[in-house]
Amino acid sequence: MESLAPTVPILHQSYADALPELSVSWRAEPPPRPEIAWLNEQLAHELRFDLDWLRGEDGLALLTGQIDGTTAQAYAGHQFGSPNPQLGDGRAVLLGDLLDTQGDRRDLHLKGSGRTPFARAGDGKAPLGPMLREAVVGEWLHATGVPTTRALAVLSTGEQIAPRQGVTPEPGALLVRVAASHLRVGTFEYATWHLDEEVRERLVEHTIQRHHPVAEGPLGLLEAVTAGQAELVAQWMLLGFVHGVMNTDNMALSGEGIDYGPCAVLDEHRRGAVFSSIDRGGRYAYGNQPGIALWNLSRFAETLLPLVDEADPNVAVERATAVLEQYEGRYQEAWTRSMARKLGVAGTAEEVAELGRDLVALLEEQQVDHTGFFRALGEGRAAELVDADGTFAQWMRRWESLRSATPAEMARANPLYVPRNVHLEAALRAAHLGDLSPVRELLEAVSAPFTRRAGLEHLEGPGDGGEHFLTFCGT
Repeated sequence: MESLAPTVPILHQSYADALPELSVSWRAEPPPRPEIAWLNEQLAHELRFDLDWLRGEDGLALLTGQIDGTTAQAYAGHQFGSPNPQLGDGRAVLLGDLLDTQGDRRDLHLKGSGRTPFARAGDGKAPLGPMLREAVVGEWLHATGVPTTRALAVLSTGEQIAPRQGVTPEPGALLVRVAASHLRVGTFEYATWHLDEEVRERLVEHTIQRHHPVAEGPLGLLEAVTAGQAELVAQWMLLGFVHGVMNTDNMALSGEGIDYGPCAVLDEHRRGAVFSSIDRGGRYAYGNQPGIALWNLSRFAETLLPLVDEADPNVAVERATAVLEQYEGRYQEAWTRSMARKLGVAGTAEEVAELGRDLVALLEEQQVDHTGFFRALGEGRAAELVDADGTFAQWMRRWESLRSATPAEMARANPLYVPRNVHLEAALRAAHLGDLSPVRELLEAVSAPFTRRAGLEHLEGPGDGGEHFLTFCGT
């Protein structure tokens, strides 16, 4: 086993070696004038990178993909419910994988690196704003304890690229993303639709070995992925996080959240909240996320059916359905457990679940700020945010009867700083104009989201206009 001391880690190509049919050798386009706009020093240490090396000539070659062995991954997916037989890394390359300080294997992935054989109409480039958005959201989710991909670095490329909207060119950028892997439901869909059974068996084996080593066979893998998604989406819901594009190619089999394009965080609590410019029908609205996760898991299950029981498809469907039927119970258990911590209560699962459901209904009815309410509840200020009529007063009496946590304990469960729509967009506009200081300030806030700090008061509330905000799919 290689040394785990801080050094220049060795990059492997585990995915391409195990599954050459699911990627093509491809090298990133060299950017004209690359500069590091933001480097995640904490994550760099976790990955055993020497910071001076990473900022030097060889490190810059790595961060811009100017190294040997890089690949573009093939995958398919259901996008807004419709199957697309070939997607893949259209503007990204997998740099390789390495072992971190805990001995866990992590992918390094480069986005915005130019066209690949999987590119469609785009130029393969990425604008600075969406790359910084992914960095901010990833660091916030990580700081709140949610499994997520993270950004190692965001680099400016020194070029102007075609805009996502309007006619004014945007500054180009690269995102170096770190993930447990980039295996996704869409990977299995591509293998099922295009490749033979032997490749699909190797894909199952590789995924189990990489992420779920105690799982037994395809049904065990389905059960492990189902459990992971139930936990992940429950945490999203309690945080008020709206992913925005829960296509099957955006569901990672590791249980991490991935691809933070048109994502957002609730201000007012609304089940129907949609912040994505491309989700015109509200398929991926906030309140739909648990059900969409199950829909995606069902598409994953379909890819496994021939491996579960090739001789009798009906038996395969019955066995896979039995696993999928565990999802709702797992989700409710995870949601109730997290709600108990946010509310600081102790009681039976039924008591906590009912208390939480009734609160969510009140927040929706009175259009209360989601993040602000939970924080204020622990600080004794909740009545300031609601219409303290008889219904809410009754809820407060029930809450008090179950309360077990101190204000300090509740503060550690409820973030004060979240990447609010208005604040994040203002920071990204400043970055577009060459001023990165607001983004750095926001990263500082959301990287330690539970602790109030002087000078960050303007980031505590929602700001004006966040409810009608739209984000665009730039990642």
